[in-house]
Amino acid sequence: MSERLIDIVAVPDRPGVSRWQAVAPRGSVAGLASLRSTIPFGPDPPQPPAPELSLQVEPEWRRRGIGSRLLATVRAQTAEPRLVADVVAGSPGEAFCLRHGFRHTRSRRQDLLTYCDVHRAWLGELVDAEHPGYRLTHWTGDLPDAPRVEELLRGPSRPGDTVLTAAAADGVLAAYAMAVVGALSRPRARQYGPVVLPGHRGRRLGPWVNAALIQRLRELHPHVNEIEAAAEDDPDLLAARSHLGFRPLRRTRHYELTLRGT
Repeated sequence: MSERLIDIVAVPDRPGVSRWQAVAPRGSVAGLASLRSTIPFGPDPPQPPAPELSLQVEPEWRRRGIGSRLLATVRAQTAEPRLVADVVAGSPGEAFCLRHGFRHTRSRRQDLLTYCDVHRAWLGELVDAEHPGYRLTHWTGDLPDAPRVEELLRGPSRPGDTVLTAAAADGVLAAYAMAVVGALSRPRARQYGPVVLPGHRGRRLGPWVNAALIQRLRELHPHVNEIEAAAEDDPDLLAARSHLGFRPLRRTRHYELTLRGT
C-alpha cells in the first residue's frame, strides 16, 4: 500500500500533550507522534524547557516516509521554537534524528526500578524519616504548557498522569522529583529528577523526595510496576538511585531540533 494513502491526523489528548496519528485506509494506526510538556530540571535552567518528542512507526510501515511525514506535521503545527528527543545509541531512532537535522547535545544513562524489588516497609521508613525544617508536599494532574514547579505546587491537585513530590522549607522550594505515567496499558512511568536546589544540598533531600515519589506514584497508579529514570553521569545521583533500587538499563542520546529562530 502506498504511503500516499496514509492520513496524518491530530488526536485529542490531555492538556500539555499534542498527538498525531498516521492512519491507514482501513483505520489501523501506522505511526504515532506526540509532544509532551516538560518541567525545567535544575536550579537555574539556561533556557525554557523544550517539549519532548516521541515518534514511532509500526514495523510493517517503516521505510515508507511515514516518520518523516509525522515529523513534518509536528513542525508545521507546533509554535514551539525547538523540541527534544531521547533515543538509544545506534538505533533506527538515532539514524532518524541525524537524517532530519537533530543535534546531539549529551548522553545519559537510563535506570530502571521495579516495584517487586522495593521493600514497602523500608521505603516507608525513608519517607517518614525526619528532616528538620522541611516538609513534603505533593501535586498531581496533567502538565500545562511551560509549567513551573512552584506554580504547580500552589495549585490544586486533580486526576492526571503527572505526580510531583517536593520538599520545602518555610514555603520555599528546596527539592523536587516528578513522574509521568503513560496510557493505562503501559505499566512503566518515567521519572525526572530529583533536583536539590543550592542552599539545601548535603541534607539527603534528593533520596527523600525520590522515595516519597515512588511511594505516592504507587498509591495513585497501582497499575504501574516500573519506573524508568534518566540521569547525567552524576555520581551522587546515581548512587542515590542505586540505594533506592534503580539498576542500569541502557544508555541513550539526547537530541535537539531547532524549529525556528528564538
